[in-house]
Amino acid sequence: MKKNIRILIVDDHTVVRHGLRLMLELKPGMQIVGEACDGIEALSQARSQKPDVILMDLEMPRVGGLQAISEIHPEFPGIRILVLTSFADSEKIVMAIKAGAAGYLLKDSTPSDLVRAIQDVYCGNFILPTEISQKLVYGLQQPAQSNPAETGLTRREREIIRMAAIGLSNQDIAKKLVISDGTVRFHLSNIFSKLQVCNRSQAILYALRHGWVDLNDDQ
Repeated sequence: MKKNIRILIVDDHTVVRHGLRLMLELKPGMQIVGEACDGIEALSQARSQKPDVILMDLEMPRVGGLQAISEIHPEFPGIRILVLTSFADSEKIVMAIKAGAAGYLLKDSTPSDLVRAIQDVYCGNFILPTEISQKLVYGLQQPAQSNPAETGLTRREREIIRMAAIGLSNQDIAKKLVISDGTVRFHLSNIFSKLQVCNRSQAILYALRHGWVDLNDDQ
């Protein structure tokens, strides 16, 4: 039997939490294991429930989402944190990614977009919708200018990081390049090492900050 994705909902608005619970519980493969109204409760629930995915709001009383992510991610790196917020502010996006978020989704997204995002981050993919990517890229002040070749990336590694940055999963990249998923993971590991980053999220942020990605490129 396929394993359910165990989800923790973190939001300071009761009606939002209950609405998300009711919606997600109707979806096959989704299991809500807890709710939290702020970062303090989120950390406590993460420790007791060990969810697979956390839906994390950013603006909350006592302890907000950014601090909660920075505390939960180092302690539970296997828990995938998907930011679900009303804010598309570039600075908040960068800070959330740096803190360890696996994705960033706006609350006006459709239920199907949310379910797909949960499934994607659970599978290890990084979620950053195009409209948010645009705000991130164009909102960064004086982005650093560099060429991927200067980092020692090979042509294939440059292709892969660009595809990852526009939201393609490992499976999508493998299909487009006609290589195996394992080969994609191998290249990503080399990319992390060369860019001196720890994970896919940080590598994508690096690529976005340095202007390597054309968001109108359909690869």
